Amino acid sequence: MALAGFIFAAGTASFGVESVSRAEDAWYKLVGPRFAKRPEFAFVQNDPTLPNVLIYGDSISIHYTQRVRHQLKNKANVYRLYRNGSNSGSFIAGMSKMQAVMQDVQLDGSWDFNWDVIHFNVGLHDLKYLSGKKLDKENGKQVASLETYKKNLTEIVLYLKKLAPDAVLVFATTTPVPGGAAGRFAGDAQKYNQAALEVLKRYPEIVLNDLYAFTKPHHSDWWVKPGDVHYNDAGRQAQGEEVARIILNAFTNQK
Repeated sequence: MALAGFIFAAGTASFGVESVSRAEDAWYKLVGPRFAKRPEFAFVQNDPTLPNVLIYGDSISIHYTQRVRHQLKNKANVYRLYRNGSNSGSFIAGMSKMQAVMQDVQLDGSWDFNWDVIHFNVGLHDLKYLSGKKLDKENGKQVASLETYKKNLTEIVLYLKKLAPDAVLVFATTTPVPGGAAGRFAGDAQKYNQAALEVLKRYPEIVLNDLYAFTKPHHSDWWVKPGDVHYNDAGRQAQGEEVARIILNAFTNQK
C-alpha cells in the first residue's frame, strides 16, 4: 500500500509534528485565500494504514469531493488538487507544482505521490469558448480543439503512469453541457468524451467512470438552474457517491 501524504516520521514526535506543521502551512499557501476556508481544500492528515486517493478535476469534482470523503471515511485518505483543475493543457503543470512544493517541505519525505488511486477528469474547460477571460461562444475561441484535447490527454496519461506507476488510474467523463450554457455548446461534452475514449482505447487498464452517462438522465433535476453546468446538492451528493463507489472498487480490486 502506498504511503503518499502526511505521516509522522519514524524518529521523535517533535520531528513529526514539525514536518506536519510545515506541510500544512505550505498546503494552504498553495491553496490560496480564495479556497483556504473551503472544506474541500482542507489539509489532509494521512492515516498510513489506509490507501491513498487523489481527485483531480474541475469545479464539478470540487463540489463532490466532500461526499467522496464521507463515503470513504476510514477506508481511504482522500486528497484533491489544490485548485480547480481547469483545462487539459494545465494538468501537468498543476500536478508538478503541487508535487514540488509539498516535497520541499516534507522533512520525512512522505509526500511521494505513490497513490493507490488517481481519479481524474479534464474536458469541461477545454470545450468552452473564451474572449479574453470571458465566456463567449459567439465571438470567443475554443480553449482546446478535439485534436489538442486528445494530444493533451495522451500526455496526461503518460505523465501519470510515470509519476505513479502502481496507481489505478480512473478517468471520469465530462458531465453534460445544457442548452443555453454560457460559453459552451450543448452536445460538445459528448464529442470530447468520444475523443477521450479514443485515447483510452490504447490504455485498457484505465478504469472508466462514465459520469456523463450517470448524470444525463437526471440532468434537469440536478442542475443548479437551466443553462448552468453545475449541480445542486442532490446532484453533487449522487455524483460523489458514484465516484466513491468506483474508487472503492478500484483499490479493492488492486489488492
